[in-house]
Amino acid sequence: MIAVINTLLFIISIAWFLVIASAIFSWLYAFNVINANNQAIAAIGRSLYQLTEPIYRPIRRVLPNFGGVDLSPLVVLVILYFLEQVIRGVLAPALLS
Repeated sequence: MIAVINTLLFIISIAWFLVIASAIFSWLYAFNVINANNQAIAAIGRSLYQLTEPIYRPIRRVLPNFGGVDLSPLVVLVILYFLEQVIRGVLAPALLS
């Protein structure tokens, strides 16, 4: 059972990293810090978009429009943090006792 809990926590950590990487990449792209014409950069951007957009899309439908500011990554990070705390504080002790 410990292996399942640790695997879930690892998946949450990977998702956390992908959300942070996607947000940083979008900022760098928006402020023209990175060259969007570079094929490697474009491939990284497409990959991050395809990995995170299915998570962001339902949240964007619920959130109001903030005039160009996308708060969906922040909401996803809060949800991931909540899930991690539930697993560590409630689920793990209940399953391991």
